[in-house]
Amino acid sequence: MELKRRRMLILCLFASLIGAVSNLIAKILLWSIAFFTHLFWFHEISFKPIELVNHEFSPVYILVPIIGGLIVGLMARYGSQAIRGHGIPEVMENILTKESKIPRRMTILKPLSAAISIGSGGPFGAEGPIIATGSSIGSWIGRHLYFQEYERKILLATGAAAGMTAIFGTPLAAIFICIELLLFEFSAKSFIPVIIGVSTSYSLRLALGHTAPEFPIGELHEVINGWNSLFYFVAGAITGAVSCVVSKIVFYVEDKFEHLPIHWMWWPMIGGVAVGVIGYYDPRTLGVGYSNIINSLQGNILLIPALTLFVLKFLSWAISLGSGTSGGTLAPLLTFGSTLGVVLSFVGMHFFPDIGITTQVTALVCMSSMFSGATRAVLTSTVFALEVTGAHFGIAPLLLGNSAAFLFSIFFLKETIMTEKIARRGIKVPQDYYSIREG
Repeated sequence: MELKRRRMLILCLFASLIGAVSNLIAKILLWSIAFFTHLFWFHEISFKPIELVNHEFSPVYILVPIIGGLIVGLMARYGSQAIRGHGIPEVMENILTKESKIPRRMTILKPLSAAISIGSGGPFGAEGPIIATGSSIGSWIGRHLYFQEYERKILLATGAAAGMTAIFGTPLAAIFICIELLLFEFSAKSFIPVIIGVSTSYSLRLALGHTAPEFPIGELHEVINGWNSLFYFVAGAITGAVSCVVSKIVFYVEDKFEHLPIHWMWWPMIGGVAVGVIGYYDPRTLGVGYSNIINSLQGNILLIPALTLFVLKFLSWAISLGSGTSGGTLAPLLTFGSTLGVVLSFVGMHFFPDIGITTQVTALVCMSSMFSGATRAVLTSTVFALEVTGAHFGIAPLLLGNSAAFLFSIFFLKETIMTEKIARRGIKVPQDYYSIREG
């Protein structure tokens, strides 16, 4: 018993170290994305965050995502094939089949490839790559300091959660995503080190001045009543159904790329063609596009622009992701959900003008429900939406919407967007977390 307590203390100390390192890696990733965005699109050296949504480019810039895809393909072919994809499935696979061991080169190659992909216009988020990178930090420490397999899994999850916290400022959601998607268990001896690592990362984020919500929803004095709660439940159900369609189309596109008569190294270039052409038509689809999410949540986007953004961003993302390039899925899913919420709010306010429907709350519910339906991480989706917006009045509608999305997902999707790829390789993924009795 004394030995177990001592090892637990050591585990917590290293979890704090991993939290600090993951926070630093997250900052480097964001700086790298900004660097490559300035380099590819404006031919200048700068680390200042920038988005492409408000810029217009000449047709020659269609080549930029193609060049980015070529670089990522070469990195995957001659560096590590594991950099392909959005990060979280690969981390899950390492936990389930490789004793939580991630190659050291992933610590450099994954964030670098993601920064090039996103910087060249790829319609992805930074969260998947930083989760993968933070995981590799935890795995590397666990392997070289002779931690046991179970302890390595905890350190790996700590790095993932700390990285997500550094990007979005969502410590509780980061803990829940570990429980629901990485640890597959509910036990104090597993999530206490994760809590310590996440707390370290979040404290550093606050110390660096990032105190405001990442996606502020703005001033809103919402009155939740029975009728609009029913509407938000229906909106969540519709979003859940759409999330199933979104996931199936991505799987379909991946299958089509698998049948191409050329080496997979060239596939990201083909994905880059779609990104470049669609991005030329609508620059809002290029890059991470957090401002698109904020505009939707604050009700600053109208019906047709929201619907257009949803369709075009989805096409760009599905083709690019299916090509096997590097980038995260969470930010695109949040964009799809929030813009769909804008569309549904206009419909709802047209047919039910007297029940108190607002664009902001509908966008919030649908943003979270898209996440919930695609991943089945109901608790993570709910808490994430609350933390990333600061809209704590939305607890009831979020729980209703996310539950409805989850129900659609379990009936119409055999696997989630996070598990489909590894399930196809014959790897059994736990569908529920369990409780370990403390010894």
